[in-house]
Amino acid sequence: MTDTRYPLKTRIRLLVVEDSEEDFLLLSATLGRQGLNVECRRVEEAEAMSEALAREPWDAVISDHQLPRFSSLEAFQTLRDSGKVLPFLIVSGTIDDDVAVEAMRNGADDFLNKSRLARLGPALTNALRAAETRRDRIAAEQALRVSEQKLRELSAHLQTIVEEERRAIAREIHDEIGGMLTALRFYLSWVERNGTPPVAQRAAQALETLGLAQHASQNIVRSLRPPVLDAGIVPAIEWQLAQFRKRSGLVTRFRTNTDQIELTDESAMTVYRTLQEALTNVVKHSGANTVAVDMVVSESMLSLEIHDDGHGIGAADLEKQHSFGLRGLAERARSVGGWLEVSLGKGGAALLLTVPVAATRPETAP
Repeated sequence: MTDTRYPLKTRIRLLVVEDSEEDFLLLSATLGRQGLNVECRRVEEAEAMSEALAREPWDAVISDHQLPRFSSLEAFQTLRDSGKVLPFLIVSGTIDDDVAVEAMRNGADDFLNKSRLARLGPALTNALRAAETRRDRIAAEQALRVSEQKLRELSAHLQTIVEEERRAIAREIHDEIGGMLTALRFYLSWVERNGTPPVAQRAAQALETLGLAQHASQNIVRSLRPPVLDAGIVPAIEWQLAQFRKRSGLVTRFRTNTDQIELTDESAMTVYRTLQEALTNVVKHSGANTVAVDMVVSESMLSLEIHDDGHGIGAADLEKQHSFGLRGLAERARSVGGWLEVSLGKGGAALLLTVPVAATRPETAP
């Protein structure tokens, strides 16, 4: 199949590192006879090569190995330092095979002996193709990184919106629905006290149902925006573990090196939701009897580790549907400048969350 990426009429600009004018002319003529349309410029020293790379566009670099004040290895490093992704070929009659192999390992595209230039054209064409592929890959990787960054920013924005909506709904339930339920309890209590026996009995039954509704609404409010967070992250964790013990019957342990922690609202909610999700996973998937929670606060970071004595997490488990919750937690952690790690293997599962601690606020003068 004919290659069309570098057709014969396409001019190829070559930077040639060579101290011999005669060898330079021979190289240029050889490429011309092999059907390549080349424009060549010769340099002999590192400074001239750096200047040429900075000022002009090139398609490839061909270098002799041993020059009076320069070598092919130094030329290759000069190319790397320029930040340009160009094919680099060594054409020499004095280089040892070991040195040539080392140069190829470090990134040079090919090595040719000056006495055997028959494959110079094909070697250059192949190197140009490979360089184009590398540039395409680098561009694709860069585009992927940009896309991932935008996705993380969008995820963080959506999480912020979700938490704001949760707070708004919690306020509505507490202020509006909670107020109406309280008023209804007042009226039903009056009917229970003053109504006829049949009516009073119905009112008592309604009050019992109303109590269940009020309890349910309070649970919804706590789930949407846990008011215990207003007391600080340590009391919030202690409350959450106490509720977990009541529901699950599992043994829990909590240790921290300090209870004086200042977190942003976003970081505090991240810690709370991570613990909430981890405890839910313990009950659903781990088969554990004990859950240990350890929180360590340094000058700038808070680390929260949740460890259970269940059957652990395998790599395949992370591909299952319930692992989406963990991926969401990882995104939430990244959105506040932190990260999430999951321990794989037997002997229980461990989840480690790290988030930044809020900067200490300067004291104001009295």
